[in-house]
Amino acid sequence: MSELTERPERSELSVRAAELDAADELAKLRSQFVLDDVVYLDGNSLGALPAAVPGRVEDVVRRQWGELRIRSWDESGWWTAPERIGDRIAPLVGAAAGQIVVGDSTSVNVFKAVVGAVRLAGEGRDEILVDATTFPTDGYIAQSAARMTGCTVRAVTPRDVPSALGPRTAAVLLNHVDYRTGRLHDLPSLTSAIHEAGAVAVWDLCHSAGALPVGLDEHGVDLAVGCTYKYLNGGPGSPAFLYVRRDLQDRFDSPLPGWNSHVDPFGMRSEYEPAGGAPRGRVGTPDILSMLALEAALEVWEEMSIETVRTKSLALTDFFLDCVAAYVPEGRVESVTPSAHADRGSQVALRCDDAREVMRRLIAQGVVGDFREPDILRFGFTPLYVGFGDVERAARVLAGLVG
Repeated sequence: MSELTERPERSELSVRAAELDAADELAKLRSQFVLDDVVYLDGNSLGALPAAVPGRVEDVVRRQWGELRIRSWDESGWWTAPERIGDRIAPLVGAAAGQIVVGDSTSVNVFKAVVGAVRLAGEGRDEILVDATTFPTDGYIAQSAARMTGCTVRAVTPRDVPSALGPRTAAVLLNHVDYRTGRLHDLPSLTSAIHEAGAVAVWDLCHSAGALPVGLDEHGVDLAVGCTYKYLNGGPGSPAFLYVRRDLQDRFDSPLPGWNSHVDPFGMRSEYEPAGGAPRGRVGTPDILSMLALEAALEVWEEMSIETVRTKSLALTDFFLDCVAAYVPEGRVESVTPSAHADRGSQVALRCDDAREVMRRLIAQGVVGDFREPDILRFGFTPLYVGFGDVERAARVLAGLVG
């Protein structure tokens, strides 16, 4: 018997995990996903497959495309899918209907949002502030948007945004949750500071949509983008979404006008006139196969409160940190994820000297997280299908590898 299995903390934590799983009101949702005996803690990169998706995709391919063909744009609701699915995402990010359109990639939507934000800000404002810790693509897009609009870009940490704002600030692009550390940034206060400076707030929700309450309408966010293949479980490369606050929609000037966002798309007119409302964020023909796979994936959220999901998310990450503290030898790993609930997303990042090799071995032993340069073990907790027993097992296997 190993030293680890003899330690009393293990049995106590195993019992605690079983008790927490028995009391978990979300545990019933696990059966709505295609899962095996692997502990899957990488839903912050790619969510697990919802069981409803394969049958829906088969219907889309065989019947809607194979039999109805072109008729499906009307009869199967293909044409209205971007707004219809946007309205299904809206409650999960605290938005009323009619403000979200689904389509294109996150990067494309970031470009639309940042350029659109500069144009909303008006003349005399020629600086874009961007999160210095952002996912690299957001920074690349901001640089390109700056070249297109005659702006400069300045990278600052989110906590330094209030002091960096000024009369020249046009737009501020921030991540709601830091993709490396899992730090949750203060969207309400930062949005308020941006507005007080007369600038436009753009939020990237890739690591918060479907994991925690966002409150887009409540906090007056101007523009937001997010992916759907992480906590929303839409599938690899599933289309992203774009939020434009309702009172800004008639002034939102997209840098990518396309026939799908025209007020009369089938009029085929040479002059562009944008549609009203959320469709103004569309560009070209929607990717129907992945769009409708996402729609099927979102069915698991019916009658599900994002606040309930957040409560379990915090309980899972708390329990994981407790298990790591009990099982892993002191000094072997270090959490870089904030311990305070108000500052934590739905992931835990552990610094470890040989993180790449440790993660490779974890995956080989049935615990799937991911590695981020230079030394981060990253674990994402999707409350819809991750249980407390999974969490205890993950920490125990980790301890066996690094102990």
